[in-house]
Amino acid sequence: MSITRYGAGESGAGKQPLPFARAVEANGWLYVSGQVAMEKGEIVGGGIVAESRKAIENMIAILREAGYGLEDVVRIGVWLDDPRDFWSFNGVYAEYFGENPPARACVQSRMMVDCKVEVDCIAYRADRG
Repeated sequence: MSITRYGAGESGAGKQPLPFARAVEANGWLYVSGQVAMEKGEIVGGGIVAESRKAIENMIAILREAGYGLEDVVRIGVWLDDPRDFWSFNGVYAEYFGENPPARACVQSRMMVDCKVEVDCIAYRADRG
């Protein structure tokens, strides 16, 4: 089995080394680490809708870097800081996954950085296995 790591050893906000990879691919499975609405080391402003879009876009950028697309996503994990943001997040989420939604878990959790939402995903491509 071959394992490919994307973005391992990179630096995060404050130029501190990140002790994890942005994504790891093994036998056609791609595991994308949690993504927040960060751009150039800062959380974007604009509330839950803007943060949801940016977090999902950051996740999509990693998928594409690894040669995967939204159609390959089989599961998404969502963490919301405030459960009252659930329906606003769902509105944004449906823009990306409305036609062919993957399995999903969504929980409330305190965040490690000052953000409102974090997303991760698992994708699969049989031709990469």
